[in-house]
Amino acid sequence: MVALLCALNAGCYVMQTAHGQLSLMSKREPIGRVIDDPSTPSGVRAKLQEVSEIRDFASRDLGLPDNGSYRSYADVGRPYVVWNVVAAPEFSLTPRRWCYPVVGCLAYRGYFIENRARSYADKLRGAGLDVSVGGVAAYSTLGHFSDPVLNTMMGWDDIELASIVFHELTHQLLYVRNDTSFNEALATTVEEEGIRRWLLHQGRDQDLARHVQEQERYLQVIGLLNRAQAELRAIYASGAAPPLMREQKSAAIAALKVSYAHLKDGWGGHGPFEAWFNRDINNAHLASFATYYNCVPGFERELAAAGGDLNAFYRRVRALAALGQKQRDAAVCAN
Repeated sequence: MVALLCALNAGCYVMQTAHGQLSLMSKREPIGRVIDDPSTPSGVRAKLQEVSEIRDFASRDLGLPDNGSYRSYADVGRPYVVWNVVAAPEFSLTPRRWCYPVVGCLAYRGYFIENRARSYADKLRGAGLDVSVGGVAAYSTLGHFSDPVLNTMMGWDDIELASIVFHELTHQLLYVRNDTSFNEALATTVEEEGIRRWLLHQGRDQDLARHVQEQERYLQVIGLLNRAQAELRAIYASGAAPPLMREQKSAAIAALKVSYAHLKDGWGGHGPFEAWFNRDINNAHLASFATYYNCVPGFERELAAAGGDLNAFYRRVRALAALGQKQRDAAVCAN
């Protein structure tokens, strides 16, 4: 039976995904029980207490799903829960897509075991594709399971914890099959509005000011990435010979790194995505960024049109979700 499944399209991949998900779910314990357990490290206990407050705020104040997600804890015994593989052609920023039951088609392929992700990445590189492999500390099953808080998240501060909870619960609130840009930009918008309200709720004006500054820096970096992507698209559409395009591609990526270094110098030598810029950047790395940010301004306009009322905003977004792809893109992704 196993041999037959592995002979079918993506059979082994589906099996490892199902096994990984079931293994993760089997490790869940209610957060209250973990907090009360005297053997729980004090740092983990403190983080889980923060998560409990954040989780209640998410449903009470942000109107996000009130379910079992992020009310349990699981230690998966590794630094990341999954590793995502992204691939794109050598002369294109359009990522390869993989299609799955329930969630539809996505621009990445996730693995619960790192060496399997890297082995698959090597096969894609052998086929001439640009490839990236990145560890992911948290993800959502879109409400099909009660997603736990993970040990992979315990090194984060409360703003980072709140960000992931708000983001992933938004995916459970509304998810449009085969439209990653819409889904991720919506979740990012709710995440940022949620952080703003969370910090105001706690009277942490200085933390909010620092967070706003960090977000402004993020957007400046995204601006650099968007300009680099536009330059690369022009190179790839030029019809030049592959050796020349390779040279121009390398020059554009090198110029992107220089531009980032100049930005970072103005910030005192540190900036967002620093580790990302220290790696060898290719089309697969660049393709992943637009997904999360390019449509955010459109959702921010929708939130403003709803007068900041999140429930009214969700109604507007659900109406957009019912439209066709081109209409949705025109409404929120045409800046």
